Order: sequence, then structure tokens, then C-alpha cells
Amino acid sequence: MRKLFSPVVWGWVLLIAFGVVSLTTAVPATAQEVGMKVLTVTGQGQEFVQTTKTHVNLGVEVRGQTANEVQQAVAQRSTAVIELLRDRNVEKLQTTGIRLNPQYNYDRGEGRITGYIGVNTVSFEMPTEEVGTLLDDAIEAGATQIQGVSFIASDEAMAAARNVALQAATTEAQSQAEAVLGGLGMSVEEIIGIQINGASGPIEIPVPQQARLAESSVSYDTPVIGGEQTVTATVTLQIRY
Repeated sequence: MRKLFSPVVWGWVLLIAFGVVSLTTAVPATAQEVGMKVLTVTGQGQEFVQTTKTHVNLGVEVRGQTANEVQQAVAQRSTAVIELLRDRNVEKLQTTGIRLNPQYNYDRGEGRITGYIGVNTVSFEMPTEEVGTLLDDAIEAGATQIQGVSFIASDEAMAAARNVALQAATTEAQSQAEAVLGGLGMSVEEIIGIQINGASGPIEIPVPQQARLAESSVSYDTPVIGGEQTVTATVTLQIRY
């Protein structure tokens, strides 16, 4: 009797029966997967806002022969400075550093402790027009270092400026896309992606030297003048054309 199926054919029948081989036709890729034409552009926007507050880093530094002597002096002066700052109702007052380190004199590779240096630093914020007078009073109370100041705008002003900068960045990105595609005889179809890349922070103004201001015998009023803060934002658009 003639065989109906060869061994090879029977093997294929078994594979199909157990689902190992699929005979379904592959689904073609979508139009997006085949070749979507995308242009990526980035625009930048800026807005200027008047600063109204000043962030200050203030310190007390003491040098002495023994660790206990230095620590007690730092604590006494720091307490007086902090009490002054609280009386003036400064904002966001906090301790930013406490240090007590030995000082060495090296002779023939051997270190000998010659004394100690202690530092206590605080930071705070307050209206710019009041900072100069407060710094003078803080130095009189025991502060010996002005480690740096930065001028900042209010949260409300910063939020409004950031929105303006983002709008300007978006407009610039769209203008770039229209200029490029228009020059090629093409047009914008739709925006398929948006990325916002943030905005700038406060402008830091460091003090060149951490002078021991309490040692000065000349009396002046410290002038502190704020300025404008620049808020910069960038927007990246992915545009289908």
C-alpha cells in the first residue's frame, strides 16, 4: 500500500498541531515605524526680575590655645549673633557649619599642636535694604566672617519670570522650525514631543577675603545693593513634518 505521507510531512503535521510553527501572516509595521520625519529644535528665553531679598552666610571664627577655650568663645559669640538675628526677624535662619580643628607646627616631619581654631557659620535671608545695617550690628555682636551673599527675588516674582521665559523659549523654537521647514518647502504637521530644561538659580556674589572685620577700628556703614536676577529657560520641541 502506498504511503500517504512521508516522514518529513508527518513531522510538519506534528509541529503545527502543537503550535510550534505559526502560519499567520506577519502584520506590517505602522506608518510611524516605517519612517516618521521628525525635526528637533531648542529655543531659549530670558526674563529679568528685580531682586528684593539677600541670602547671607555669616560666621564666627576664634583662635586659642586650648580646645575648650576656643569652643566656649565660639559658643558665646555665636549665641550673641543668633539672638541679634532672631530679634531682627530674619528668614530661614539655620546653622550651616560647626568646626573645631587643631593647628600644627611641623618640625622635622613631626607635628606639634600650637592651638585650635573654631568656626560656627549660619545662613539667613532678609530684605536687601536692611542687610547693610544688620551686618554692621552682627560684627559688633561677635561675627568675624561674611562668607558670601546672593541676591534673590521673591518666589512669586520668580514664578512669573519663569513663565515668561518659557513662553519666549517656546516661541523661538517654533520660529526655528518654521524657518527651516519653510526654506525646504515643507510645513509643520504636529508637535509630538516637548521637553522643558529648567531655569537659573540665585546669583552668588562671593566675598574675596574672609576678613576678620571685628579687628577694624574704622567705622563705616556697609552698603548692600541688589540688582536684577536673570531667569533663563530652554524648551525643546520634536516636530513631525
